[in-house]
Amino acid sequence: MSVAVMSNVMDNTISSMEVEEPPQHVQDLYSDDPDKLLEAVSRLKNMVIGSNRQKSIAIKHGILPRVLALLGDVQWGDEIRRESCIVLGSLVKGTEENVRAVVDACSVPVLIRVLSSEDAILVEYSLTCLKTIFSHRFAPKDMLYSDPGLIRHLLSLMNESVANKISVASILSDACSTADHQITLANHGVVTHLAALLVSPSIKVQMPAVKCLTEMSYKNEHVSSVIAETVFNGKKLPDLLISLLSRDKPDKMQLQVAACFTYLHRANALPPTDDKVCMKTLPCLVRMCSKEHDTETRVVAAETLSYLIEVDKELQATAAISNRLISTLSEFLKPQQIVFKPLTGTTAVMHKAAFKAFASLGANDEQIRKRIIETEPLMEKVVECLDEPNPDIALAAVRCLHSLSRSVQQLRTTFKDHSVWKPLLKLLQHNRQDILAVASSTLCNLLLEFSPSKEPVLESGAVEVLCNLTRHEDVGLRLNGIWALMNVAFQADQRLKSQILVTLGMDQIFRLLSDDEANIVMKTLGLLRNLLTSAAHIDHIMGLYGKQIMQASILILEGDHGPETKEQALCMLSNIADGFSAKDYIMTNDDVLKKITSYLSHSSPKLQTAAVMCVSNLAWKEEDGSLERQAKLKELGVQKLLHSLITTSDQNLFDRVKTALNQFSPN
Repeated sequence: MSVAVMSNVMDNTISSMEVEEPPQHVQDLYSDDPDKLLEAVSRLKNMVIGSNRQKSIAIKHGILPRVLALLGDVQWGDEIRRESCIVLGSLVKGTEENVRAVVDACSVPVLIRVLSSEDAILVEYSLTCLKTIFSHRFAPKDMLYSDPGLIRHLLSLMNESVANKISVASILSDACSTADHQITLANHGVVTHLAALLVSPSIKVQMPAVKCLTEMSYKNEHVSSVIAETVFNGKKLPDLLISLLSRDKPDKMQLQVAACFTYLHRANALPPTDDKVCMKTLPCLVRMCSKEHDTETRVVAAETLSYLIEVDKELQATAAISNRLISTLSEFLKPQQIVFKPLTGTTAVMHKAAFKAFASLGANDEQIRKRIIETEPLMEKVVECLDEPNPDIALAAVRCLHSLSRSVQQLRTTFKDHSVWKPLLKLLQHNRQDILAVASSTLCNLLLEFSPSKEPVLESGAVEVLCNLTRHEDVGLRLNGIWALMNVAFQADQRLKSQILVTLGMDQIFRLLSDDEANIVMKTLGLLRNLLTSAAHIDHIMGLYGKQIMQASILILEGDHGPETKEQALCMLSNIADGFSAKDYIMTNDDVLKKITSYLSHSSPKLQTAAVMCVSNLAWKEEDGSLERQAKLKELGVQKLLHSLITTSDQNLFDRVKTALNQFSPN
């Protein structure tokens, strides 16, 4: 037994002796005798075809520069050049290391130049070789776009043979990885050429054509609209595609077509109500999630489905009641063997696909979320996988949790029962930004006032974690951090409010109020509003930070901000005016008083309403010092402006004006 194993190991090992002395046929590659040279190349071809070991040995002998030279030099004639191209084509079908060696030897420019040859067979061989190279992620894709005429030339070669159709469509598909690539291909008329391939009788031709259309449409509205409107033989391209989605087609074809329709829909080229989306694509993907199909098919179907329905409530509702989908997806989470962390292989990809699909299904509907959460073993697996060393699994799990955390009922029950906050807090220390983004968004929901998870989360140091997030370079993480702090401050006690202010610091608050992202400014003002509630709390906080908070309000009111942001600043001043001693910070600040007064005449009813609320709280006649405050406000013309607003058609503003004017009337 051991001898046999040793024999196999030795057979697959390339010893230094094997590559020290090149065999005769390798030495003959450098001959000037055409016959001898042809025999050497042919023998090399026969050696490397079908043997990765021989491919590696040949590369180690340094044959690549000579083979490429023979291929690129017309003086050697068609036969030698063809044989050389076959050798290259065999080498790139070897190990990844072999392919890298061929690419690093600058083979792609040589193969591209060969495409101009008048030898149709040599061109076909070259295209086949390029097809294999471009199927690898490290292929020099941009090289395809460096010469404006190359894509046109590739398209002209498609009609030469079936093999050319397959190769060119495959090359274009694999080389399409950016928005610029998509636009360039569309501008060269690639879509029309691909439409012609869809009606081919050969599925080997149709498949790369569909794949290329899929790659071109991904997250590109312009190109997707071109695809949706392209007509070939009197039919729109989507109508040609739909015939390839029928059940008699291979699973891979159905999945590829479904992916194409999914991308067309998500790029707004096809509405969710289009039968090709809701009656064909969605049922196809749901059906292919079932256990009648192989694992790879099920995983791809589930992930594609999750993207298809991610943002549309009606598609989510349809999917949820289709073919026992929720139950089917739960089977993805029940491995057939003992599982160890980190999750790998089939178990890993099935967990990831299930979590992504559940996240999309539960994005909007409370009843669907309830059904998902009640499905065994969903919640146990989500919580378990939040702590998964495999970051892709952890990301999928936290996205699922984020979707489910939108449910008020589940925040009060299931989330408490499973203590989801513990692994969630741990994720906030992760080094992957995408995981941090979703984990912090989920934490925002767990910190809502009615969530039972709020207290234990805060006791575990969440305030410091969230304050640190507001200092992050990523705008999304800064937003999530300040948003969560705003939720924490809502109806908080004085101790917690003080903790937030001390940990965050006024300097950081000013930085956040000066942020380029309007939502961050809004949430920072929301935080200040939530901190400045309850008269005793307002007076305490203003006693400590009054000067800085007033500066912050002026910063916003005088800055280049939209009406909604300025409304928040006025509402914050209204809260300050609701304090006892805190009122003096406004009444002794002429700049702020003039700003409030000016907004009474603003064109926006919302800003007028917010200003009226400030005035009403400042003039409140039942509080000490009200007569002096009313007198100063009258001097500024506030009462007169309030009377001018009594004719407003805005009901909310009218009610606020009546309340404010009542403060100026005698008891």
